[in-house]
Amino acid sequence: MPADLHCHTKLSDSSMGIDDLIVLAQKRGITTIAITDRDCQAGTVRGKIIGERRGITVIPGVEISAYDSKRNKYVEILGYLCDSPDRLEGLCHRNVVQRKKASQLMTLKIARKYPITPELVLKCATGSTAVFEQHIMHALLECGMTDRIYGDLYYELFSPESPENVLVKVGYPEPSEVIEAIHEAGGIAVLAHPAASDCMELMEELAEKGELDGIEVNHPENTDEQQETLKKFAKSKGLLSIGGTDFKGMYSKKTISIGDCVTSDADLKALMSYKTKMKKKKTATEK
Repeated sequence: MPADLHCHTKLSDSSMGIDDLIVLAQKRGITTIAITDRDCQAGTVRGKIIGERRGITVIPGVEISAYDSKRNKYVEILGYLCDSPDRLEGLCHRNVVQRKKASQLMTLKIARKYPITPELVLKCATGSTAVFEQHIMHALLECGMTDRIYGDLYYELFSPESPENVLVKVGYPEPSEVIEAIHEAGGIAVLAHPAASDCMELMEELAEKGELDGIEVNHPENTDEQQETLKKFAKSKGLLSIGGTDFKGMYSKKTISIGDCVTSDADLKALMSYKTKMKKKKTATEK
């Protein structure tokens, strides 16, 4: 069965809790998912336990925020199947602290123009490890300033191209640093949605350096042409091909549900056997 390997929960930037996420997967006939909360691994253990009760395989994962200073772009790196996930906790914590500082400043800027309070924003972010843009938009929606999370007001406040944006630069680590940390934790590093994040050049650079293990090929924001381009690139470089919805409940950018974008059976098998394959390759090289 196909797998959705990019799902968020309420612990980060989704509106849906772990229990409901797994029930939804079951209802949708998806038997394998990965919980990949942003800079947070807290949901993976609980997810695995609940998944076992529901007949759902939950692959441990995380999506770590990074900043490509060379191209002035924020990117995300997915980490899967870490042998020692605790080694990523320090990096995740630093990212969360940075995000909290930035969100506080953005909330204060918005509060000067719109009738929201930091307290309301925090209420909307209840259960999350940090405050994300979606939580601020949720507060604005509660106050009747908009009728949707993603609309004109969102792009006015959070689009880099908007002259009215309230964006605050966040001090995330470089992509290579994040990838190295995932590898040191015994995990598999995958570049998240390179087409949607406009980081194809970075993808090529990381692949040439041999740092990446895979890329997210199937994503709801990809065009058919982009997906085909990514698929061919992954095959040409011997990289894993991952697919997922980037599911965030009502905080998703478009109408999407678990299983609408997936990782094929063959690609899932390649992911699950990847570390064993790499160990054999390394052993053969050392002989």
